[in-house]
Amino acid sequence: MSADRTVDIDPFIAGRTRRRDLRLEVANPADPEDRVGSVGISSPKDADWAVQVADAARPQWSKRSVSERAELLEGSAQRLDEQSSVLAALLSREHGKTPREAAAEIAGAVQILRWHSEQAAALEPVVVHGDSGRMVTRRVPVGVVAVIVPWNYPVLLAQLMVAPALLAGNCVVVKLPDHSPLALSRVLHWLASALPDGVLNVIAGEGSSVGAALTTHRLVRKVAFTGSTPTGRAIMRAASDTLKGLSLELGGNDAAVVLEDARLDGDLVAELVKGTLACAGQVCYAPKRLYVHRRHRALFVDAFVEEADEVVVGDGRDPAVTMGPLNNAAQRDRVRELLRDAVQRGAQVLPLGRASAVRNENGLFVQPHLVVETDPGSRLMQEEQFGPLVPVYFFDDEDEAVELANATEYGLAASVWSEDVDRAFEIAGRIEAGTVFVNIHRVGASSVAMPFGGFKQSGIGRGHGIEGIHEYTELQVLAERQDMRSAT
Repeated sequence: MSADRTVDIDPFIAGRTRRRDLRLEVANPADPEDRVGSVGISSPKDADWAVQVADAARPQWSKRSVSERAELLEGSAQRLDEQSSVLAALLSREHGKTPREAAAEIAGAVQILRWHSEQAAALEPVVVHGDSGRMVTRRVPVGVVAVIVPWNYPVLLAQLMVAPALLAGNCVVVKLPDHSPLALSRVLHWLASALPDGVLNVIAGEGSSVGAALTTHRLVRKVAFTGSTPTGRAIMRAASDTLKGLSLELGGNDAAVVLEDARLDGDLVAELVKGTLACAGQVCYAPKRLYVHRRHRALFVDAFVEEADEVVVGDGRDPAVTMGPLNNAAQRDRVRELLRDAVQRGAQVLPLGRASAVRNENGLFVQPHLVVETDPGSRLMQEEQFGPLVPVYFFDDEDEAVELANATEYGLAASVWSEDVDRAFEIAGRIEAGTVFVNIHRVGASSVAMPFGGFKQSGIGRGHGIEGIHEYTELQVLAERQDMRSAT
């Protein structure tokens, strides 16, 4: 498959591709005239069929040994690795992220599959012998899992849900994102082709129809979703009638707190620029609110603007470009609206970087900005933006910084920056977030082996790590009493 070829995909159910006439066109966000491909739209009937097929395949798949399932994941990782350059080119075109960012995402997906292929021991039964007899605790599959994938890191984030679900012995139905479905579909078709028919099925369609059909289906025993908090709430409501299990990694509005003793003449500012502007800011746990000690005000603003001067916004096909467009028009319009609100509230807005000389003006580009002295109550500080705006507020003492960091409904991740690591850990422990980094906060900081998930409105459950595998199991206890008289 050449880098500029169009890719037309369709649902994959029961081991076969199913052609659908109703199609969603996919264009390059950097160049809307560049047609990347299309995806066949599934119906609620397709969703029901996919679930029925998955449920029928479930008994035999769950009987496979964990080591067999792990081997299949390793084989898929190998194929994905071999095709990584082609997939990265496709992902870059359909998403808008730069080729380097797309390649890193594919490499991350390979790593996720390989890591899970090495975790069979996480599902071993535990036997305990006590005075009253023997107890065995087992991790058994939940059944059919519906996986709903976001558009920002589709290939990588899908594997964080699909790989542990399959390893644990579940059958899976994946709903592709409306934006950026093509590279992910290729990966899932390869993976499904290596599995027994019906174990992994792939569909596409709107959340209000196809997504709803999955989240309300009586045979779906768990829904795994990564995406916005409002959508997560809707999924939780839909799943309540059948008491489905939920893994929800939801919105984040991550705070980065730079303490008074932090050194700005090292890597700190460069790290924050990388963290805030990676993938044009479309990262769930990117630092989205900066709280910097007032002592650093002048130096921080100058240093950030200078460091970000190397950012070039444009089409990733231009080798000089380091930041692509936003993925879709709705997201671009939302970011622009948040910037207008901050300006109306009196914030100082400083443009960062520069535009590529060859970019298409019809692309979904947003120039990054440092937004200084932002009102802590502004929408930019309170809502998840998912864009290249960097709001910074200067605080006077650590208690104020912690209070401000905690003053939103979100709690996905955060970071504390300091020369005194012990002090940073102390402050980190006071921040209401599922993960608090110290002296780092960017893509790659959260490894696949490290549990990840949110507090408050940022989610339910944990992904990554052994805890993430266990999320796709039920804990069953088998108990034997040697002396029934002692039990009475």
